[in-house]
Amino acid sequence: MITSFFRKSTPLNYSAVILGLLFFFFYYQLKHVTSDNSLYNVVSKCVLLGVLFVSMFITNFIVKKNGLSKDSAYTVLLFFMFLLFFPGIFNNTPLLLSNFFILLATRRIISLHSLKASKEKIFDASLWVFIASLFHFWSILFILLIFIAILFHVARDYRNWFLPFIAFFLIAILFVGCSLYFNTQWINDLLADSVVDFRLDYFTNKNQNVIFSLYTTIGLFFIILLLLSLSNRPLILHPTYKKVISSVVIGIAVFAISPNKSNELLVFTFAPLAMIATTHIETAQAYWKKEVVLWILVAVSFIAFFKQV
Repeated sequence: MITSFFRKSTPLNYSAVILGLLFFFFYYQLKHVTSDNSLYNVVSKCVLLGVLFVSMFITNFIVKKNGLSKDSAYTVLLFFMFLLFFPGIFNNTPLLLSNFFILLATRRIISLHSLKASKEKIFDASLWVFIASLFHFWSILFILLIFIAILFHVARDYRNWFLPFIAFFLIAILFVGCSLYFNTQWINDLLADSVVDFRLDYFTNKNQNVIFSLYTTIGLFFIILLLLSLSNRPLILHPTYKKVISSVVIGIAVFAISPNKSNELLVFTFAPLAMIATTHIETAQAYWKKEVVLWILVAVSFIAFFKQV
């Protein structure tokens, strides 16, 4: 049933996901209500919700524009499901903004296979990555994804390798200039965020540990299935799949080395895992297999959400 409902992109199934996200977002906010009812706080929550919606549909745009989806709505559903695994993200503005800019960069990186306006795409993607790093420093690791894309598609033109460095100096100069003019504390905060911390002793309760294990197991399941079936997929899409898998690996690296660790840091893996899971569900031969996978994901994500609110 759920497989058939989301098999095609329609206003109805998109509306269902939007309503679901609205319900869970505001349910979480009500469970974590504070005494701060200022206009600024209300507006910031609305902006946060807007960032979630745009991030979800950017992910959907990427899979459709680059031939990774057969016009289904599975990607938005899966992105929504992964959000529910770690509802603390609903109050984490820096991480959501950082992930939003990484998605803008990913959109340009994935489309590099067309070889159209390559330099503009590389430069734009680099700018978005460095802007993302201002909100969460270690998202800067996604610059590696740009170099991977250059290696796959436009390595022969040496000028492409220098474009990320030009973007870096541009953002660095603008950031330092604004910090010196408005608030020098911004520089100190960024430096404090740039510390490497491999510790994994941040779990505050058993639920976080279990849900983290469930999410990583689901992620590994879809990645392994994609790797095993890669030889059967169109050769023209292989570089795209490899970039998406690389994005997951980089997202895990960001989680692994970031200070002030929490499960919400896995937000950088939501979009690429939603893309990978979509390709598996769409290509699975047996209808019952698709149905079982989706129902398990829905059930686990709902349980994870209510166990943590």
